[in-house]
Formats: sequence, structure tokens, C-alpha cells
Amino acid sequence: MKVTDYDKAPGHWIFAQMGKRVLRPGGKELTQALIKNLDIQPSDNVIEFAPGLGYTANLALQNHPSTYIGVDVDSEAITRLTKKMGGSNRRFVNGNAGKVDLVEGSSTKLYGEAMLTMHADHRKTEIIREAYRLLEPGGMYAIHELGLAPDSIDPAIKKEIQQDLAKSIRVNARPLTVDEWTKLLEDEGFEIIFSKTNGMHLLENKRVLDDEGFFRTLKIGYNVLTHPKARKRILEMRKVFRTHEKHMNAVVLVAKKYNYNADINQD
Repeated sequence: MKVTDYDKAPGHWIFAQMGKRVLRPGGKELTQALIKNLDIQPSDNVIEFAPGLGYTANLALQNHPSTYIGVDVDSEAITRLTKKMGGSNRRFVNGNAGKVDLVEGSSTKLYGEAMLTMHADHRKTEIIREAYRLLEPGGMYAIHELGLAPDSIDPAIKKEIQQDLAKSIRVNARPLTVDEWTKLLEDEGFEIIFSKTNGMHLLENKRVLDDEGFFRTLKIGYNVLTHPKARKRILEMRKVFRTHEKHMNAVVLVAKKYNYNADINQD
């Protein structure tokens, strides 16, 4: 997506336009933890929801899965990723994560990052149910999303954060506490096997340097300085992140689809 209206564009697209490659709330650290704990093997059939710029897709493909399919609603992203990373056993398809045109039980590992947060709770549930449908029994599902803390957060503070995020990033973000994310997954038949949180420091200098490296950080800085409308939006977003820093984090959860047949056999 080519950003032409910096006032209306979603925040993540502005970051990408400025040259930022790591767009996940917990940074490279949590993305790497997600991939490590999914433990992708050459025998796995992997599906990714919303691959975006392809940063995590590249990490997954380094493990040489049997097949990889990236599902994204953005047709421009599909075209770009196909040209950059497509191959005989890897493809990118245009589709809605809530209803994917793929066979039930066709995946052993499935993951998505920074996309459930952008949906209302009923849509989160639809996407999680679709992940469950696509996974074979015993398959693994991982998410990396924006979180709220503590689990006992005051509802008024939660509402304020959601409103401030919607105004600043131009997306109707609905982050949840770790307990709430966990419950969403467990209610749809998943068992949590790994959990990790990190600070929501997406726009802080140290995180950018850690995620992007020295020279790309310089490039991003130059792009921000030379695009005043983008800089204005980025500063607005960073102000919101800093204002609510105490109550915002990022979370990775890796879950396993219950293998009911195996459970019955064990009994």
C-alpha cells in the first residue's frame, strides 16, 4: 500500500512507508519467540494469517516447512510477497482470515501477528475458530498481539486506551489482557503451552535499533525527518504509547489444538 494521505492512513502503513520492517507490538524478540516455540519442522504444513511485509514469513521459511501458505486480505501485499518469496511449496493467497478457502485440517502449524487486536471480540473469535478448523488434531496455533496489564485493569482505563489508540493509529484496536487472550483461545478448544510478554516499546529508540539494526534505523530516522506529515502522526502515536505505557504490553501465546482421539486412547 502506497501511503498518500498520512492523516488517514493506518499507523502500521506509515511505519512501513518510513522503512520499518518489524511492525509487531513486541518487536523482533517476541516474533522470534513465537517461531522458536512453534518449532516448525520440514514435515509441517504452515499457514500464516496476515503476513504483511513478510518478516515472520521469512523466519518461518528458514525452517524449510513442507508447505507454507500466507493468507492476507490485502491484494497488493499478496502480489509483493509472491514476487519476493513465492515458490513451488510456498504461496500467498488473497483471503479473509475468518473464512479461508482451504481444506479443514490441512495445517499442522498456524500463526498470526498483530491482527486479532484490530478486530472486535466476536471477530477475534471467528478467526480463532477458523484457525482451529484449519489445524489437524494436535496442531499448534500462535498469536502475537497487543496486550493490557494487569489482568485486573480498571474497565474505565481499558476503554480510555482503546479510544486513544483508535484516534492515533486510525484503526479500531481492541487489545486484551493476557487472561482475556488466553480465555479466547481456551474457549475455542486450544490449550496454552507457551506464554511470553514484552513492553510495548514499538516506537522507542532502543527497540527500533534492536529490531531494525543501525543503518536501517538511520534510514528510518531520515525518512521521518523529511516527511513532516508522517512525523506528526508518528509522534502522536508515540505519545499515546508512552501515556499508557504502564497498562500496555505485547503478548505471544502458543497453543495446541486438543487431540481428542489421542486423549480418548490414553484414557
